[in-house]
Amino acid sequence: ALKRRKVKSEPHPLVVLCDVSGSMGEYTRLFLHFMHTLMAVRRKVHVFVFGTRLTNITRQLRDRDVDQALEKVAETVEDWSGGTRIGACLGAFNHGWSRRVLGQGAAVILVSDGLERVTDGVLAAEAARLHRSCARLIWLNPLLRYDGFEPRASGIKTLIGHVDEFRPVHNLQSIAALVTALSEPMRGFPNTAAMEGFG
Repeated sequence: ALKRRKVKSEPHPLVVLCDVSGSMGEYTRLFLHFMHTLMAVRRKVHVFVFGTRLTNITRQLRDRDVDQALEKVAETVEDWSGGTRIGACLGAFNHGWSRRVLGQGAAVILVSDGLERVTDGVLAAEAARLHRSCARLIWLNPLLRYDGFEPRASGIKTLIGHVDEFRPVHNLQSIAALVTALSEPMRGFPNTAAMEGFG
């Protein structure tokens, strides 16, 4: 038993990029509650939120009291429930944080509905760069709760080609499925799996 404990590997680092724009308001608090709980049991976690700008809220979520942690987050984030600039915010992460937090086979969770209004090519370039920089890119999209969902919005069509997994995030059941996925061994995921049924 002692030998097994010695060879047991630590979970890979996890980086979360969570959309807090107006269209995501219904789901943001649920997911931040989950991240607070996860950070209490997993050391290597960094959490960023974005709407029109990127904000690192890792330190705020380290507060043991969840209500105080979320209050600190609310005080820190200046673009809560506003517009969305996904491409620019991914760019801010790629250029300012990627090399600092994406080592050791880190996985990235992107939480967003993908409703990007800017269509200047930045989103495609930055999503591709993010995908190359991490070991696994998981996109959580609350719009997947709808039967017959189709990726018609340009931002969704752009992002889906650069992720390894495409999952719903709208209730406790979808959160539980994510926990199971995160406990699986790290491996390469073909992004064709993420696009299955959306071609």
